[in-house]
Amino acid sequence: MIPLETGRMAIGIGRRQFIAALGGATAWPFATYAQQLAMPRIAVLIGFPQDEQEGQKWAKAFLDALPPLGWKPDTNVRIDWRWTADPARMPEVAKEIVQLRPDLIVATTTPLTAAVLRETHTIPVVFAVVSDPVGSGFVQSLPRPGGNATGFINVEASIGGKWLELLKEIAPNTSRALVIFNPKTAPQSYYYLKSLQTSAATLGLTISTAEVAAADQIEMAITDLAKNPNGGIVITPDIFSTAHRDLIISLAARFRIPAVYAFTFFVKAGGLISYGPDNTDLLRRAATYVDRILKGEKPENLAVQLPTKFELAINTKTAAALGIKFPAAILATAEEVIE
Repeated sequence: MIPLETGRMAIGIGRRQFIAALGGATAWPFATYAQQLAMPRIAVLIGFPQDEQEGQKWAKAFLDALPPLGWKPDTNVRIDWRWTADPARMPEVAKEIVQLRPDLIVATTTPLTAAVLRETHTIPVVFAVVSDPVGSGFVQSLPRPGGNATGFINVEASIGGKWLELLKEIAPNTSRALVIFNPKTAPQSYYYLKSLQTSAATLGLTISTAEVAAADQIEMAITDLAKNPNGGIVITPDIFSTAHRDLIISLAARFRIPAVYAFTFFVKAGGLISYGPDNTDLLRRAATYVDRILKGEKPENLAVQLPTKFELAINTKTAAALGIKFPAAILATAEEVIE
């Protein structure tokens, strides 16, 4: 498991060692300590609890990408780790990290990045797994960020249409789609609504939204959807939905409602189908911007990058329970097939 913090060194020195050091006999510990102090210090904020497997995968992807770029933790770079998916704790965590005065901060997820950027306009920030950084005020534009932040977004607005297309393809009788999100933890969900509405009109679907902030509101929204036939669900990227994914998946199964998710880990937990970016790839790519900034480049001059790797995941056991047979084209193109 990735530790809470790495890259800190404790040194103790006694009277005799101090006297010897003054004589030059053991001067090397001071040189070593000075070298440690001179190391670049980066902070990494992961938008999951530390014991969540998905967050560990993000952290490992980032760490594995550093040595090929010449950075070895505890050798020539120090790393402080923080983990949280709790929006109430994010301001506190962001403030704590900024007070450490790192040379650079890596922030994952939209709300964590927002919390960090409220605390600093000077420390370079590389974000990853973030939606709509322009609309969220993180950058001025994708090609020219213009401030102290840049990074890698997870999905662009047009992906909303793809989610609805998949829903209609696997459940052709679907006539209504409910989009569920928490506006406090995922205000960027409005970013997807235009493409969702455009696609809904093309596909002959009626689309509605459920803005939820508690587990009972999720249950109420899905229960109401189930009162009439031919409904479907779309879950947009949102740490709130991620935290309540078991509830969402179980309700969709109970009411036999097809649901499309943005991330593979929903399907591994029993969800029907997902389409979205490979988030571990975004963390690997984030390491390249860390490297460039530590070597002197400015975030304002590094364009925000779009995802380049997407994953289609399906759960055939869930499909069978819902009476859904995946089309051959989906079976052939799925990167993950959970049975």
